[in-house]
Amino acid sequence: MQPPRILSIAGSDSSGGAGIQADIKTITMLGGYAMTAITAITAQNTLGVTMVEALSPEMVAAQIEACLSDIGVDAVKIGMLGSPAIAHVVADRLETLDVPVVFDPVMVATSGAVLADADTVAAFARLMVLATLTTPNVPELEALGSDLAMAARGVTYLAKGGDADGESVEDRLVVPGREPVVWRAPRIETRHNHGTGCTLSSAIATGLGAGLPLEDAIVRGREFVRAALKAAPGFGAGHGPMGHQAVR
Repeated sequence: MQPPRILSIAGSDSSGGAGIQADIKTITMLGGYAMTAITAITAQNTLGVTMVEALSPEMVAAQIEACLSDIGVDAVKIGMLGSPAIAHVVADRLETLDVPVVFDPVMVATSGAVLADADTVAAFARLMVLATLTTPNVPELEALGSDLAMAARGVTYLAKGGDADGESVEDRLVVPGREPVVWRAPRIETRHNHGTGCTLSSAIATGLGAGLPLEDAIVRGREFVRAALKAAPGFGAGHGPMGHQAVR
């Protein structure tokens, strides 16, 4: 059987723990075929982000079209976008595409660095409407207007609880017109948690691209993230990378 073709539209992490690099590792380990449209280049490591340079919207669009016109795609993951113009270009292209889309609205890195300005956040509305699933963490959900604003948009989202306090982590799937589905698990205490959001969203996209129902794709994605956290190699002096390579 051919692997599901997964296109990641996201930024590059020079240290390999998050962004495009984490997506490629996750998609590959879960049996998918990873393709990329890089939106921005970052200089970063486990201690933080020191520089961000967005690519042109035209270059992002060209990468997307190059992948779609030849290899094709079964699911899309969207991560860091870098500018409102890029967000709109991505929305323009995906609105005509009939495949699952997972949108991770990256605004703040684990280090605390802001990765999206207010205009970019405003452009996220288009992407949330077309996405199969949006995956905000605690500060991202707050920046998007919290649950009331998400309900008004009528979008499906997974409110991730890794940034909240407590001994357990709660992730909440909200689908309009249904009761929320909640998953809870003991918190894994580690500073090696760089790229958890990127990894989860690309894992879910890979599951959807392989034909899994949404809830099943989320369950498998959560299990993959937890296993990778436990297998972290211990690199770096700050928020270190996870151990994607060890998850079988």
